[in-house]
Amino acid sequence: MPLVTVREDEPFENALRRFKRKCEKSGILTELKKRQHFEKPSVKRKRKAVQARKKMLRKMAEERRLGLR
Repeated sequence: MPLVTVREDEPFENALRRFKRKCEKSGILTELKKRQHFEKPSVKRKRKAVQARKKMLRKMAEERRLGLR
């Protein structure tokens, strides 16, 4: 659970922004969205395959950009 202490003379909006940033980095929101509805195993496998494909394409593009090929 992300914890944010409000500093002296700090506006609430800044503390709220820091809290949201910590929640985003810890992955709480993505976990919540994932658990909101049941996902069939076949859909889960397909989503993971798409994520793996995107990750590989990003890695290959980065290598090409750097000329490492």
